[in-house]
Amino acid sequence: MKLISVNVGLPRQVVWDGGSVATGIFKQPVPGPIRVERLNLVGDRQADLSVHGGPYKAVYGYPAEHYVYWRSELGEGLPWGIFGENLTTEGLHERDVRIGDRYRVGTAELIVTQPRVPCYKLGIRFGRPEMVKRFLNSRRSGFYFAVAQEGELKVGDSIELVAREANSLTVADINNLYTFEKNDRTMLQRAVQLKALPDTWRGYFQEQLQRISR
Repeated sequence: MKLISVNVGLPRQVVWDGGSVATGIFKQPVPGPIRVERLNLVGDRQADLSVHGGPYKAVYGYPAEHYVYWRSELGEGLPWGIFGENLTTEGLHERDVRIGDRYRVGTAELIVTQPRVPCYKLGIRFGRPEMVKRFLNSRRSGFYFAVAQEGELKVGDSIELVAREANSLTVADINNLYTFEKNDRTMLQRAVQLKALPDTWRGYFQEQLQRISR
């Protein structure tokens, strides 16, 4: 497992739907080393902190392997970072990566917290309003990290799994539970017990449990 690209970007104003919105989704690959701090990479920021960023979404990773699928769907010319990811990875997949997994990359350590549920700004990035739906239906969500230990990383660094929580669920499990299989009682019960999963997610799954128990 290794790091293929490191991508950062600052918020910018873009024209969309007859108005102007601020977005930090436009990322560009940068040479390393880049410092990883508690809330983001140096040189990177999120535009709307009410829904983006924060300690549970400090760094976003996306598998390089998914680009093969998207290039067949959308055409060639998709540069690393186009999905808004900070880290383009090799060897990590949602079906294998588990909530709470702790990875060492360079001198930084990152903890997997949740899958990505994109907002309309993904459509802005691609110039395709339907991109949000296509992204969700593809089940290629990528994964957010919290920063357990600040440090530096660069392209080519290995990604090492250093700790895994017992009985955790994969990112694919959580994504499936949120988007497709909302009535799976057993999985919902497991999800609400995941300490590494943010309270907002566990609260949502608890509501789903209550709903199907009525």
